[in-house]
Amino acid sequence: MSAEHPIIGYTLGDQAGIGPEVIRAALAQAPTGAEYRLIGREINCTPGKPTVATAQAALEHLELAAAALREGSIDAVVTAPICKEALHRLGFAYPGQTEFFADRMGVKDFAMCLTGRHLTVALCTTHVAVADVARLLRTEEIVRVGSLLARFLQRTGTPCPRIALAGLNPHNGESGAFGHEESTLIAPALPLLRAAVPSAQFSGPCVPDCVYRDAAQGLYDGIVAPYHDQALIPLKLLDFDNAVNATIGLPRLRVSPDHGTAFGIAGHGIANPASTLRAFRVALRSVQ
Repeated sequence: MSAEHPIIGYTLGDQAGIGPEVIRAALAQAPTGAEYRLIGREINCTPGKPTVATAQAALEHLELAAAALREGSIDAVVTAPICKEALHRLGFAYPGQTEFFADRMGVKDFAMCLTGRHLTVALCTTHVAVADVARLLRTEEIVRVGSLLARFLQRTGTPCPRIALAGLNPHNGESGAFGHEESTLIAPALPLLRAAVPSAQFSGPCVPDCVYRDAAQGLYDGIVAPYHDQALIPLKLLDFDNAVNATIGLPRLRVSPDHGTAFGIAGHGIANPASTLRAFRVALRSVQ
């Protein structure tokens, strides 16, 4: 790859959804200085009417995109929305694209990150029951995800990122009245993170009902969140139309718009391409 001419691949997702139209609209506004390369092919289908054929094409194109990333024929990839339910019926054995791309690229150290104009968050636990979060949360996982988040922010243009570790319990547990995870699991991660990524600034544990506001106001560049909804509720409140999902930890970035196939509005010309456009911009920043 020449730094002056990166190649950003993209897929069309399930083509019965809004993927093709938001990709086209985003490409019309995409940053210059890169080649944008379609991975796979366009197929004949009816917008809003997914079929086995549209799901098979989406899966085939994911495989092609993963191979292109692995081989280095593209420098990053933007993947349009897929229908996971349809892919699972075809034998797709992953919770989502995050796990699929990590497996195909042989990466064990990865995480899910959501980034929008106001907030960037990385998750220590993802699709698990809230009742299981405290049991599953580990200091070493906070360190692992925090390190990945710091390097992602550096990779996309923030040399010395300021990262907050969000607390788990209301009011950070009120000195143990509501829980001890802040003192026993989250606080011990701070010195380990500072040693692992000395070029980043780590703070915490931060009171969870304030830290997202603080980050949105510019006090932090990213937040390490203990569980899915604590992070995604504020992110989708503030950045619903422009947030993207990035698989951090891969040698070459996979990023997608943070919305689904929206079969119900496909073909009506009303789908908002802002998230897809941001996905292309984040992908390009990761290789510049």
